[in-house]
Amino acid sequence: MCESHRRQVWLVTESSQAGGGPRNADTNAPHADQDAEFPGQVEILDAKTREKLCFLDKVEPHATIAEIKNLFTKTHPQWYPARQSLRLDPKGKSLKDEDVLQKLPVGTTATLYFRDLGAQISWVTVFLTEYAGPLFIYLLFYFRVPFIYGHKYDFTSSRHTVVHLACICHSFHYIKRLLETLFVHRFSHGTMPLRNIFKNCTYYWGFAAWMAYYINHPLYTPPTYGAQQVKLALAIFVICQLGNFSIHMALRDLRPAGSKTRKIPYPTKNPFTWLFLLVSCPNYTYEVGSWIGFAIMTQCLPVALFSLVGFTQMTIWAKGKHRSYLKEFRDYPPLRMPIIPFLL
Repeated sequence: MCESHRRQVWLVTESSQAGGGPRNADTNAPHADQDAEFPGQVEILDAKTREKLCFLDKVEPHATIAEIKNLFTKTHPQWYPARQSLRLDPKGKSLKDEDVLQKLPVGTTATLYFRDLGAQISWVTVFLTEYAGPLFIYLLFYFRVPFIYGHKYDFTSSRHTVVHLACICHSFHYIKRLLETLFVHRFSHGTMPLRNIFKNCTYYWGFAAWMAYYINHPLYTPPTYGAQQVKLALAIFVICQLGNFSIHMALRDLRPAGSKTRKIPYPTKNPFTWLFLLVSCPNYTYEVGSWIGFAIMTQCLPVALFSLVGFTQMTIWAKGKHRSYLKEFRDYPPLRMPIIPFLL
């Protein structure tokens, strides 16, 4: 990890008089809801070297963390707001951009511990990149472009219906994801670390190539139970895709455009959203179900492994969101589980 990634800022209250080191909020500090009588001061230090990075004078008590980040960027342009983390405690959570200085446990002079989050990239860019890749890669194998299966198979077509059906399902899934990224999803955070795009693309693009190679291979054999197995799997896939889209729309309607408001998601009149009665993240439940259906349809080991890895990762995400809901909302429905009803 580079040096800039280790930089942090702590937030402690300092006496406005000379003498004495940093201390926690005490009886002399103004109450969180009390307005300061005059603009305060914010000192930003490098957590490792204790070097003073910035000193902000006459900071209004109503200033938000986002405004402080913007002021800090003016003296250190390399640390634009999206890559800054300001926090009250070195091991605590980052302060939210909307947090107001006067409502934090600090006095008229505060010292912030800063952490550099590294180069950032927008979530939209990441999603479009990681989803467009599998769509394009899969089609290369489906159309059997040269240098994949041998010269005699160049641009030939499979005689098995399931191969063509699998291509339609796979393409539909990623086209749906691309459209949702552009027109449905509302992100609570605008950016993510740049390094994540390489990790995510390796995962999505790599598995897409692996499964596409075998499903579209000239020697591919259809599922054991033939058309009945394919029809059952197709029904599972379609139902779960509709369910996943319905949950995304419900979550979108829950958060107004441009807002970071968090609310408890509840079922709507759409039957696919009724899964909210039992799990906190039904979008993940439906996503896993889609890939299980695709694995049954193709009877392909790489698809099954992709489903397993995806389920493991989504379970981790679902547990995190579930804990967040329980912590934030005291009236959160107790019956819900993170991702699998009654089990997990």
